[in-house]
Amino acid sequence: MEEEKNTMAAFDKVLIVDDELDICYLLSGILKQRNFCTGFVNSLADAVSALRKEAPSLLVLDNHLPDGFGLDFIPFVKQNYPEVKVIMITAHDGASERKQAADGGVDLFIAKPLNRKMINDAIDKLYSPDSKEKLALRS
Repeated sequence: MEEEKNTMAAFDKVLIVDDELDICYLLSGILKQRNFCTGFVNSLADAVSALRKEAPSLLVLDNHLPDGFGLDFIPFVKQNYPEVKVIMITAHDGASERKQAADGGVDLFIAKPLNRKMINDAIDKLYSPDSKEKLALRS
């Protein structure tokens, strides 16, 4: 007997890119409770290596990293891994950052500080059947 697949089953691998280990652990813990398989790296260079090794279904990307800006990394991700969904997380939540993120193809933008509800709400929005409509409303 074949079971119906959970909508998140196809999106089970998440790569977290943040230079703050506590954020990586927080996100990883929350996502694991949602049955995602997580991994994290702390720089854009390590993110490139991780993406080349195995592209995730979801990338959670900080903006200010030791070797560059996540906002500048988004076009690389979208050109080379267009199927990967991207959530941008940053403490710098200005209109220009949101516009650059949206123009670059970010699926969701979340301002730090983060909490469990924000992350769960983002996952629900991103993976709900009508997510494209919801995402369009956020821009």
